Amino acid sequence: MEVDYIIVGCGLAGIAFCEQLRKCNKSYLVFDNNSQISSTVAGGLYNPVILKRFTPVWRSQIQMKTSIPIYLEIEKRLGVQLDYKIPVFRLFNSIEEQNNWFAASDKPNLSPWISTTIIKNTNAYIDAGFGFGEVLESGRIDTSLLIRSYRKDLIESSMLITESFDHNGLKTDNDLVTYNSINAKHIVFAEGFGIRNNPFFNQLPLKGSKGELLIIHAPKLKIDFVLKSSVFIIPIGEDNYIIGSTYNRQDKTNVPTPQAKEELLTKLNTFLKCEYEVIDQFAGIRPTVIDRRPLVGSHEQFHNIFVLNGLGTRGVMIAPYVAKQLYDFIETGMPLEKEINIERFN
Repeated sequence: MEVDYIIVGCGLAGIAFCEQLRKCNKSYLVFDNNSQISSTVAGGLYNPVILKRFTPVWRSQIQMKTSIPIYLEIEKRLGVQLDYKIPVFRLFNSIEEQNNWFAASDKPNLSPWISTTIIKNTNAYIDAGFGFGEVLESGRIDTSLLIRSYRKDLIESSMLITESFDHNGLKTDNDLVTYNSINAKHIVFAEGFGIRNNPFFNQLPLKGSKGELLIIHAPKLKIDFVLKSSVFIIPIGEDNYIIGSTYNRQDKTNVPTPQAKEELLTKLNTFLKCEYEVIDQFAGIRPTVIDRRPLVGSHEQFHNIFVLNGLGTRGVMIAPYVAKQLYDFIETGMPLEKEINIERFN
């Protein structure tokens, strides 16, 4: 069997690259054993403002312009709703934070995203005496549904192989890569934290950060916006909310922990004043990099072997943007941005 591309990994990075190939009429096969679940358990927010420091997300304008249309195309093709337009409210803890918010709104790279109207809190179950600041043009992608639906579509098209990829079984020359009975012009590894087992790219400084989320049922809360304080509260329907998230750089397992649950609930209880029930808990390892930039590029020896990784905590926004860069790099020779090119670590 011959294809243009083999893709290893069907998380946000792998899906974004598949979309580039599909639009350009390239043939491909995807390998994924569903072992890396960071995309599945992600909150899925697209938010161009770093709300801890009131600074812009890296390349936020072009990421938003590139990414959201991709998810809308997938929605139409697969017949599912993935994109939920929902405002993000930043809870202010002081007058000083309000002032910092207004100062940020004057900056050209933040002004399109920051409302200058302070929103008064009218919800009796939220402690927010200084009100909220609103992030504009924000929303949420249902990443769990995205991945389930995309995998189902690939399976129905006989384009997904649901087994572990044996890196030692890959053979390469200057023109082709061969795996079992499959010949391909190129192979792209989009394995997330699974890259640690990849002999071609395991030297890259992908550290990994474990994140845990809770799902709570809070019938009295009744909010139709994402609330950011010491934790996020993300409404997902039927009075259920995602609470997240934690950051643990030592634990590299996908097992939920009581310590993370306690940490999230302790923070949540500082501003949420209604009764609720914890109904679920999830954990996954984010593919984080020391300089907080993606890992994109070709193997230094085998020039038809590529990596697309390191999306960190903002994979929903970053994935389509860097997938397009990698595709253009492979197909047209367009240089990668230095900030994402893995050559920066040579």
